[in-house]
This record gives sequence, structure tokens and C-alpha cells, in this order.
Amino acid sequence: MKALVFQGPGQTAWTDVPDPSIKDAADAIVRVDTVTICGTDLHIVKGDVPEVTPGRVLGHEAVGTVVETGGDVRTVRPGDRVLISCISACGRCRFCREGRYGQCLGGGGWVLGHTVDGTQAEYVRVPFADLSVHPLPSTVDTYDALLLADIFPTAYEVGVVNGRVRPGDTVVVVGAGPIGLAAIVTAQLYSPGRIIAVDLAEPRLTAARSLGADATVRADEGPERLVADLTEELGADVVIEAVGVPESFEMCTRMVRPGGRVANVGVHGEPVTLHLEDLWIKDVTITTGLVDAYSTPMLLRMMADGRLPAASLITHRFELRQMEEAYDVFSHAGETSALKVALGGPQHNAVTVASQV
Repeated sequence: MKALVFQGPGQTAWTDVPDPSIKDAADAIVRVDTVTICGTDLHIVKGDVPEVTPGRVLGHEAVGTVVETGGDVRTVRPGDRVLISCISACGRCRFCREGRYGQCLGGGGWVLGHTVDGTQAEYVRVPFADLSVHPLPSTVDTYDALLLADIFPTAYEVGVVNGRVRPGDTVVVVGAGPIGLAAIVTAQLYSPGRIIAVDLAEPRLTAARSLGADATVRADEGPERLVADLTEELGADVVIEAVGVPESFEMCTRMVRPGGRVANVGVHGEPVTLHLEDLWIKDVTITTGLVDAYSTPMLLRMMADGRLPAASLITHRFELRQMEEAYDVFSHAGETSALKVALGGPQHNAVTVASQV
């Protein structure tokens, strides 16, 4: 089969690799129908995630069709259309029993495209299939479902829930890429007083406004001043970092009020300075985290009921064989205005679509 293979920092190839096979009775083999590229994949390609070694098939988000299952799999069978979660869970270890699947000690956690071959391929082996894939209702579109593999659970759990968004809060989302936009959508479940989006790209700020942001500001045009003006100099109750660079994290700590919360979602590839000389007296809570994907069933129900906008985040579509072109478009989002790219099999016509947000 064909797959996107990491060959070392700055190097990938869409090339032939062996077909996956059942290695454990809890495995499922899934034909990849639709897959996407994550900002974390870009970090891997840069060399920021040293656990990913040359030869690894990348990718951890997909929707597909089950073609084979191991003898212990009970919840899906060949022919089922499924969402592949970015997190695999053994279901037995201490952390899985606590619902902290991202920290699984039994061979799960974030493994796809990280420590085992991932989803940017024609087929993928999914470990612990009973807890790691979700059968899709017929009412849920394949491209909509794709954003439940990582984007929406991550934004909701690591951003909104960790940040403890409450009714009436002023929430600032720094970074209006897919994760930031999903944070804007899911923060509204808690009725904040206002949501402010910060980004460098005007198309992303336009998308943020269409998805519910009450105010937007370019990152280079005084977001700290705007937040101060809108909060009577107090600062934001919750600031969600959805970029993953030192400058954006430090900006977040400057915009949060005393007693407020900074929820870091972005994947950082280099050290960040924590200015405790300023923060020690402010009683600020800073959270980090890897998604556990415990919220996926709830978000899937919301999507099936038409209460979760998703497809509008997908701005570019390609065939699977155009994987390298898709990476180029996604990695140059400032010039291409890409929010999220999706790739389908040859049954899908390759098309680049304008943002519908």
C-alpha cells in the first residue's frame, strides 16, 4: 500500500510500505477513507518530536471502513464505518480506569503516527479497537466526523474544560487555527460573556467571527491592550493557548487576570520562559495536557443532532495520492488560507474549496 513516511527532519515520502496486519487480538485493520493533517504532524516533520523515528507512517486522525478484526474485538465488525480516535486505550491500566486515556500505561495513549504506524495511508492497524474506534451513525458526514478524531476533543478537553470556562467569563483564544476555532465553538457550551480571538492571519480571524468570537484582533496589533480595555484593565478569566510557540504562551500569561486560568493546548517544540517573577503574586493557574478523547462520544452525539459545526473548518480537499501537496498547502497556511485539509481515496475527486466559514 501507499503511505506518508517520515524519513528524518524535513523529509517525508508518499511511498510503498507493507500492508498492516493483525498483531494482537484487540486490533482492527481499517481502510482509510478520509484522513487529515494535524499541526502536530508539522512539528514531527520539523524534528520537534524525537520519539518519532525514520520509517514511521505519520497521521493520527481518520475515518474509514473496518476490513478485519482480531478475535477479541466486540464493538465493530468488517464493513462498519468508523471514526479512528487519535488516542488508543487499553481500558485496563490505572489511567484508563480514571478516564485519562492519553496517559495509558498498557500500550495506548497517543501511539498512531507516533510510536506505531499511523493513518496517513491506505490502511491502518488500530490497536485496542473496542475503545479506539467509534461506529458512525449514517447521519454523520465522513468529512464532519474527521474533525472528531482530534480537533474537537482536544480543544474541548485541554482548552475549555481544563481552562474551566464558566458563564460570564471573558475567554481569549490565542491562535485561530483548527484547534483555536474548535475551542471557540465548544467554549460557547458554557455561555461565556465574551470570546476574543487572536491570530496573525485575517482569514482565520474572519472564521473566528463566523463561529462565534465576539471580538478579534491581530496578534501584532495590540491584543493585550484590547483585552485590558474590554475588561476594565482586569484581564481575561481564561486564556487558551492554541499556537505552541514561546511568544504566544508568554502573551497568554500577560493577558490573564489575577486568579485566572491559562490553558495551554499548543504543542511546543522549544523551551518557554515562565515569568514567575510576575506570576507568583497573581494566583494564576496554568494547565497543560494531552487529549484523553473521553468526550468523543458526547461530541459525536452533538454532531449527529446537528449541534456541532465541523465541515466549515475544512478548506482544502485532496486525493490520498496528493499527500505531499496537501502537506505543502497546510504548512503554508499564511499564504494558502488553509484551516484544515482533508484527503480522500481515489473515489473522491481532488478539489480545493474556499473557506465556507
